[in-house]
Amino acid sequence: MDTASCIDVSTVNSHVRNEEEKQKGAFWGLVVGLLTGLIRLITEFAYGTGSCVTPSNCPKIICGVHYLYFAIILFCVSTLVIVGVSLLTKPIPDVHLHRLCWALWNSTEERIDLNAEEKWQEEIDIVEEDLPVQSRGCLKKAYDVFCGFQKSGPKLTKEEEEALRKKLTDTSEMPFWRNVVNISAILLLTVAVFVFAYFA
Repeated sequence: MDTASCIDVSTVNSHVRNEEEKQKGAFWGLVVGLLTGLIRLITEFAYGTGSCVTPSNCPKIICGVHYLYFAIILFCVSTLVIVGVSLLTKPIPDVHLHRLCWALWNSTEERIDLNAEEKWQEEIDIVEEDLPVQSRGCLKKAYDVFCGFQKSGPKLTKEEEEALRKKLTDTSEMPFWRNVVNISAILLLTVAVFVFAYFA
């Protein structure tokens, strides 16, 4: 949904809340970044790299920029597109974003899907259809079990449903494992930066 697009842009614009980085902003940021990178890639392949004897005819504005500077430019352009499109589109109500963004990460309120009404209507349509029950083959049954498409299950009481919902919406972390993950991430980033700097 919007998980990938929940970016904290408080440093860019102090009145923009991080849950306002919307799906459309993330999508268009990805599209613009992809197209910009493809333009450079295709241009370099089309004109070739050239040599000291026969330089390439590739336009300097595209191929004359060092690839690391181009990566910085690409990052800035994508960020501007994400923030710009997000500011120009209507914010998503908080009821749809609980536990999807940093600002609402520890919220215990129930999240309502954006397309909950459509799903409800689809379920009604399926129930209204009086199709004869067809026996499914072993392969299809195995596929359903493997992919978790089983329709039958134990009926839960109200208390069990509430306990299950509370467990599924719990975002608390054990301090020990949180520290292990954080230290591992720092070590991994340190090694990656060292290897990149050493072999660049």
